[in-house]
Amino acid sequence: MRIKLYTGLILFLLCGTAVKAQHGLNSVYSAYGIGDLEERDYSRNFGLGSTGIGRRHSGYLNELNPASYSALPTQNFMFDISLKAQQINYNGGGISQSAGDVNFKRLALGFKAASFWGISAGITPFSTVDYKLLNQQFVTGTGNPVTTSTTGTGGINRAYISNGFSLSKNFSVGVSTAFLFGPLKTSQSVGSDSLFTEHNKYTFKPNFTLGAQYAGKISKDWQLGLGATYRFQTKLKMQEKLNIVNQDETSLYTKDQDPSYFTLPAEYGAGLTLTNGTITWVADYRHQLWNSLNEKGSNYLYQDGERYSTGIEYTLKRKYYNQTIEGAVLQAGFSYNKSPLVIAGNQLSDISGTLGVSLPSKNGQLRYYLGLEGGQRGGNGNGLIKETYVNAVFNFSLRDLWFLKRLSQ
Repeated sequence: MRIKLYTGLILFLLCGTAVKAQHGLNSVYSAYGIGDLEERDYSRNFGLGSTGIGRRHSGYLNELNPASYSALPTQNFMFDISLKAQQINYNGGGISQSAGDVNFKRLALGFKAASFWGISAGITPFSTVDYKLLNQQFVTGTGNPVTTSTTGTGGINRAYISNGFSLSKNFSVGVSTAFLFGPLKTSQSVGSDSLFTEHNKYTFKPNFTLGAQYAGKISKDWQLGLGATYRFQTKLKMQEKLNIVNQDETSLYTKDQDPSYFTLPAEYGAGLTLTNGTITWVADYRHQLWNSLNEKGSNYLYQDGERYSTGIEYTLKRKYYNQTIEGAVLQAGFSYNKSPLVIAGNQLSDISGTLGVSLPSKNGQLRYYLGLEGGQRGGNGNGLIKETYVNAVFNFSLRDLWFLKRLSQ
């Protein structure tokens, strides 16, 4: 009965993952390449500046390093779902406006397959396209301006199966097998014309990430954790179709276009953790190798990107029957991201601060998580737009015992 209940819940949530509670402008920078690349982690790592490559923890699913899944507790089933609410203010280039939306961000489950082997599977956005641009153009021979509208929607999703293996008491390795897939849609209209020109792209490609972790005591009370990850380079083949439709979405003309290609670079990361069980400090560094790829468009290009992040966590303990278990968790974090996107010779930067709180249910099987982030990206000069944003992440986490034989009454 329990398996049927959880299976039904998972299927229901999977069917609703593409639904947005409200559609808004995600970012004008999502108009470039394959969209806004997702750099945040929407698990319990969020309040730590999305930091956790070196963290080995049995209480949650940490996809920042697949090697961490070897720490999952035996006979436990874990299930996570996350939503993000976002509010952005745009300024620069004669623009001053606000937008917001609510999006699904993460669905994941995990369990221990053997004493040395942990597994997790899930789905999360990898990139997001969500923008609308309005331009004034002059019609040849009339001298009269008309408004051209360009709208972009869609993005690349990441569905994955990750495995973590313990090689010894202190050392573990892991591999994440992911499938990158999804549609990218650009729609254009001119003036009051009821016709829309659509460029629909779709891709499907596997991608692999390796991870390793070391965890060991450095004193009686303190433990050190070290981690490293490597994501392999992947060349995405974009199948493209041209559609001309009317306002009723009736197709008037369709033509398959030659495929285009976009190369996702290799990325390596390193992280460390220092904890005594109550206070935990984490720090990460990630580097994307764009320089050798020469990916670029008419007014933009990509170059090596870097992300620095750190955070601190304070855990309260509580008694449950005769056991001491994890109670409320308080977090604070910071991140600086030198984005790989370069526009008009200016590389974007993103700086933010985060807070997080995780609260358990009475029996400890459920945890409710709220993460807050405030930050700024871009700038006002040199053709850039400054984005000032506030993000709120809501995470629901279930942890239950499976595969136990119940004693007869």
